[in-house]
Amino acid sequence: MRRLVLLFAVIGLIAGGCGGGDDISIEGQWARNSPKNAAMGAAYMTFESADGDVLKSGSVDPSIAEAVEIHAMMPVEGSTDEEGMAMMEMVEIPEFEIPAGEPAVLQPGGYHIMFINIAKPFEIGQVIELTLNFENAGEKTIEVEVMEEEP
Repeated sequence: MRRLVLLFAVIGLIAGGCGGGDDISIEGQWARNSPKNAAMGAAYMTFESADGDVLKSGSVDPSIAEAVEIHAMMPVEGSTDEEGMAMMEMVEIPEFEIPAGEPAVLQPGGYHIMFINIAKPFEIGQVIELTLNFENAGEKTIEVEVMEEEP
């Protein structure tokens, strides 16, 4: 009986150590509505992963946009505005790091998902199906509602 209890304890530890490494939480997702002649759109959200992960890429139905990229706002080296603030530019980044046990936020003015060459402007209330690819969690498809401002 004692061996049986010990065996189940060991199996439980092994199973616990193998599971959960690919779990990721995605919350607060939203996309900003876009002007009538916009070619781009943006989505924002918060990720959490107990073990950490990396957002590698995204995709969307071609009827929504030609492509999806991960972008960041970065300071332009040696460039400031009239108030002495660093000028910023939007750049594509190859991946987005999600630290273990900490929220990783995509937000306006920072990291975000960029929809390239949208088929038509995003309208308030529209729901976009977005597929995100993670290094550990694999492929996750989420619904992103278009809003005027952050929920």
